[in-house]
Amino acid sequence: MKTDPAQLLLNLRTTSRPDGLAVTGTLLALSQLAAPVAVAQEEKKDENKKPEELAELVVDANQEKKLYKPERLQSPKVTQPLRDVAKTITVIPTEVMKAQNATNLRDVLRNVPGISMQAGEGGGGPAGDNLSIRGFSSRSDIFVDGMRDTAGGGYSRDPFNFEQVEVTKGPSSTTTGRGSTGGSINIVTKTPHLDNGYNFNLGGGTDDYFRGTFDVNQEIPNLNGVAVRLNGLYHDQMIPGRDYVENERWGIAPSIAFGLGTDTRFTLNYMHLDQDNVPDYGIPWVARTSTNPMLPPGIPYGVGFDSYYGNLNRDYEKTITDILTGTFEHDFNEDLKLRSTLRYGHNVRDSVTTAPRFVNVNTSPILNQQFQSRDQTDESYYSQTDLRYDFNTGTVEHQVVGGLELGREDSINHGRTAYNLDGTPVTTAQTPQTNLWFPNPFGDPDLAIRNGSFTETSSDIVALYLFDTITINKNWEVNGGLRWDYYDTDYTSRTTAGVITPLQRDDSMLSYQAAVTYKPVEEGSIYLSYGTSFNPSTENLTYIAAPTGTNNTLSLFQADPEENETVELGAKWEFFDEKLLVSGAVFRTEKTNARTTDPADPSVVTLTGEQVVKGFEFGVTGQITDKWSITGGYTYLDGEVKESAVPAEVGSELSNTPENSFSIWTDYVLPAGFNVGAGAQFVDSRFNNNNETTRQTAPSFTIFNAMVGYQATENLSLQLNINNLTDEDYIDRVGGGHFVPGAGRSAVLSATMTF
Repeated sequence: MKTDPAQLLLNLRTTSRPDGLAVTGTLLALSQLAAPVAVAQEEKKDENKKPEELAELVVDANQEKKLYKPERLQSPKVTQPLRDVAKTITVIPTEVMKAQNATNLRDVLRNVPGISMQAGEGGGGPAGDNLSIRGFSSRSDIFVDGMRDTAGGGYSRDPFNFEQVEVTKGPSSTTTGRGSTGGSINIVTKTPHLDNGYNFNLGGGTDDYFRGTFDVNQEIPNLNGVAVRLNGLYHDQMIPGRDYVENERWGIAPSIAFGLGTDTRFTLNYMHLDQDNVPDYGIPWVARTSTNPMLPPGIPYGVGFDSYYGNLNRDYEKTITDILTGTFEHDFNEDLKLRSTLRYGHNVRDSVTTAPRFVNVNTSPILNQQFQSRDQTDESYYSQTDLRYDFNTGTVEHQVVGGLELGREDSINHGRTAYNLDGTPVTTAQTPQTNLWFPNPFGDPDLAIRNGSFTETSSDIVALYLFDTITINKNWEVNGGLRWDYYDTDYTSRTTAGVITPLQRDDSMLSYQAAVTYKPVEEGSIYLSYGTSFNPSTENLTYIAAPTGTNNTLSLFQADPEENETVELGAKWEFFDEKLLVSGAVFRTEKTNARTTDPADPSVVTLTGEQVVKGFEFGVTGQITDKWSITGGYTYLDGEVKESAVPAEVGSELSNTPENSFSIWTDYVLPAGFNVGAGAQFVDSRFNNNNETTRQTAPSFTIFNAMVGYQATENLSLQLNINNLTDEDYIDRVGGGHFVPGAGRSAVLSATMTF
């Protein structure tokens, strides 16, 4: 039977890329039809067919070369290859995660300069992936397969089911909806693909490290186009350089796909992640007001970065996360395509954490072990439908994507009180205490019992959007997009005395983006882009409103959304036969009506602030030679509070915004089956808040990592990773009253079996 080369290309293009799994069948088919495929490609070029089709083929066919250069984003809203997208975008593929033995999202994001880690406050504690991008908080700007992960503040993500992580810089509410002032993060999960593959990894190391993962992909016999995939994880580890802190988790992620290689496809995937950790609130700052000669302001004098101030007799952190997603895709023809996705997400967080706070820093090194509780359940439902239509108006090509997004987000956080074992509430006088220099991790035990208070929020989301990528000729492209969002929030709080406060607010905003791209050659692009975003005042209520505390919630409901805009001028260029992508950009982001607290009345929130971050970025990713891969970048940020209701903030450097940050990772293949890798990350000093009279400084740091790999047999590979080679003491996450040190030196030896 004669095989149609165009159909072969379609099959290759719609096949998901495995995580280091064999693509032998694909390569064999390609080699058998090399001549007709080459002819077909030449015909497509002559007919001015879209270049991204060829780019997708290149990625699939070269997967086993461990390229560090993904060609495109997962989002159907972005129709261009990465080289032509008029934004600063960093994509970390699974091969980089494997080479670095990344075990959490924070590890993965260390490859992206301009991202800073934050420590939580209040009942939220240090949990979850809390971070800022280009100086602006991005706690709720993390997405999974293009849909918002609303439980982002409640759990830490593990990359066992990651295909790639996509970081887009700059305001992008047009693409993602609310938030994304500094940028957004999209996690692409692993899904079934044609061809069978089996991957098993087992690792052990210092600090009682043990980790096992598996990735199994299997076509179903006698069912054409049907495949299943199963990813699993178990992880247990003491945190290097931190006394008593331990992370334990397990996860499972099954998925099934129908119609692979055909015009109609359906994928159903599920992820369950269960965590049981010893939480870490880190080390307390010494307040700027301290007059104690033994305790000057800043990092406490004489305190080792391994010091632990929690209470092991009461502290714990348990989270359970479930995400179920179904995606339907249909290609009506080559120019008209439909994609519709449904998502259900559920996250439960149950934690009690100790916040170390000085009783009186001026007179004593004694700390109160403050009780912090989070008893929260988040639930979300999303529907997202995209329709893409490619057409020409004369000689001008259009790639139009329109869509509708619907969502419901529910969250409830129950207040709890600490009780003694005899059933009486813990009084202020009975608060456990410890010594700053001689901490006791085994304080008096107590119980966390619900006290009848709670905060509950329900948000409804409706969004309509439209994008058009216009190719005028081979040198000029124009891109534009509009998105209208409706965001309706109902809020209810109940105090321990039974007083119920209901609040409601709805906002509607129009976001837009526009860009013009000049392509002097096929391998390069120069662009100028503009984009906007907005931050509703109610978007993070479940993180900031404590059930039993006082807050400015009423004032928040009276405040309009913050508005942001970015202008960016950049260039992207491919070298070495399109294997290496180099990019650079200068940008300016402005938040024109930032929320600030009135110093005369802390319960009043005003929109009198203005914050500006400007800077430039440089990035490189891909292969320099067939044996030498690299990914890295440098970011310069100049952040300033231009206006604020708080005089001490005006002119201040924006918090958690390091002026310089740099990261690099490189991997080289040696003879006899060996390969080596090395990397470094530098983060400049940064402040923990915007107030010049109270802020603390986290010093700059540089950490180095290394890897040695060996391909022992065709199916067995060994890998040794050493992280933080110099055992650097550094502050990883900054918070208002505390900071969390980074991990110390560690070594992990892992073995991988691949079939």
